[in-house]
Parts: sequence; structure tokens; C-alpha cells
Amino acid sequence: MMIRRWQARGCVLLPMLVALPVAAEMARMGDEAMSRVAGQSGIYLSGDISINEMGGPVENSYFGRCDDGAKKCGARFAYRLKENGGWMVLDDIRGNFAFEGLTLRIRTVDSGFGGDGELFNRDVLELGLPNTVRFNDVRFKVAASSTARPTDPGFQQTDIFSVEMRGEVIMEGNLLVFPTGSP
Repeated sequence: MMIRRWQARGCVLLPMLVALPVAAEMARMGDEAMSRVAGQSGIYLSGDISINEMGGPVENSYFGRCDDGAKKCGARFAYRLKENGGWMVLDDIRGNFAFEGLTLRIRTVDSGFGGDGELFNRDVLELGLPNTVRFNDVRFKVAASSTARPTDPGFQQTDIFSVEMRGEVIMEGNLLVFPTGSP
């Protein structure tokens, strides 16, 4: 017999070994009753995402089907680090990845960070990383490019390295997104 433990926000939950019948009925709540309800903000996400596993819909001199070795078949993401600088690209992105347990919530930062949190004293977006991400034939290339799109005039690209991923990656911790400007 195997017993699993789950830990959630400081309390340990042990699953019941015997199933008990439960009945519940949904009822409408008024504004006054809702004002007495306390809860937590946040979203729990699980997903299975496929990106161009079989090739994209665009076929031209650069993009094509995945079975054509002379063409790129995956998606492309281009970004510029300086206003007039060159482009860094993730190119030929394809494959499948799945995750369970990515969380999104709003968190107030009012302490920590070497005392900077007290000065910041605002809300941030917290991305709770999923425990495990499964990769199935995920591929992409990191490259430098003269233009954002391969169809732009003067296009030249230098592939820096290629990545292929299969298997599981354990992810732990949180990613905090700090807002800038005034809402």
C-alpha cells in the first residue's frame, strides 16, 4: 500500500483511504453573504502545448514542411535588444510540452530583497513554476538575424546553437514580474 502526502500552504493533507459519498448543492449568494467570504486569489493551470509539430501553414523559400530538410518548419520569435541593433531569434520552434501546476497570483512585496521590498510596497505578479514540465521532441535554434522576418529585404541569419529536448525537467520556485509605470 502506498500513501502519498500533499503539502499545501503549511498544512499536510493525507488522502482518505475509504471513499465516502458526498452530496452538495449550489446556491446563489447575495452581496452581503459574499462580503463575509474570505478566499485567495490565484489561478492553477495545467496544459499540453504543441507548436508546429508537423510544420506551419506558411510555405515559401524559407518556411516549408517538416519533411523537407532544406526548409525551416517551426515557428519564429524575433526580438531586438537595442532600437537600431540586430535581431536575436528563436527559430524553427516545434514540438510538444506539457505541465501541471503553474500558478498565477498577485502578491504584495513589502519586505525582503535587502530592504528594497519595504520601499517598493506594491503588488507583483507571481508565477509559481510547475513541479514537472515534460518535453516531447521540442526543438529550436538560437540565432542572430539582420531582420525580424526571413522575407524582409537583406535577410541574413547566423544560427548560434540548436536545442533538442526530450524528457522531464523539475522546476521549483517562483518568478516575480514587477510592474513599471503608474496604472
